[in-house]
Amino acid sequence: MSDKDIEKRHHQTFENIKQQGNDGSEFWLARQLGKILDYAEYRNFLPVIEKAKKACANSGQPIENHFVEMHEMVSIGSGAERQMESYALSRYACYLIVQNGDPSKPVIANGQTYFAIQTRRQELADDETFQRLKEDEKRLFLRNEMKEHNKKLVEAAQQAGVESNLDFAIFQNHGYKGLYGGLDAKGIHARKGLKKSQQILDNMGSTELAANLFRATQAEEKLRRENIQGKTKANTTHFEVGKKVRQTIEELGGTMPEYLPTPEEDLKRLEKRVQKKLGGNNNDQ
Repeated sequence: MSDKDIEKRHHQTFENIKQQGNDGSEFWLARQLGKILDYAEYRNFLPVIEKAKKACANSGQPIENHFVEMHEMVSIGSGAERQMESYALSRYACYLIVQNGDPSKPVIANGQTYFAIQTRRQELADDETFQRLKEDEKRLFLRNEMKEHNKKLVEAAQQAGVESNLDFAIFQNHGYKGLYGGLDAKGIHARKGLKKSQQILDNMGSTELAANLFRATQAEEKLRRENIQGKTKANTTHFEVGKKVRQTIEELGGTMPEYLPTPEEDLKRLEKRVQKKLGGNNNDQ
């Protein structure tokens, strides 16, 4: 069985054990999740849950909203069951748990991808303001998000040993190659038919920008979380993250980023037009 087949099986397993509350909310049972994540004994899984709870508190989120204490029916053999202490875990709680799990376990690594993507998708789906935005407004919003997260990615890459501008260009290209099926920044630029002065990120639609934003945020987190050291390892990490995002897009039936349409208007031109319009509105007041 290939790595891709294993990842698909893991993702399907996470879906299969998902529960739904009376209010339509989604949750996972801690003891079930622990077994799926390859923890034979629940007591060995508890320290991971405690780390995740601390991370939840540190992020400013109420622990009780994501880790709900409850009892779970557990099989004790011969068809008998017993109520045992457990948690009902939100998607965000599961995300924090897999982030604090043993990354050497393939199921943990695949869980990190699954819950990170599901959490980000839900964040955008729940953001009513974002949903009301028109396509051009979404592009501007995501491009600004991309600028901020690229700064954090630069910092994480520098800590890993990516030092010069040339080093970072090579590092970035590894991320693009993973996400775009082998195309680097120059290849993407050519595919979009852009002028030399135009930047590829300024000529992406909201869907393509969102994929790149996810690539950047997850690469930064992985570099920091696993304390990656050395340019070669950092480049490989960025490529693997880009490839994981690409695989997930494929599994969800999405369009590969290199086949997404290029918007008619460059974001720099769009920004100038919006600023001019706002300036005109201000003058009218």
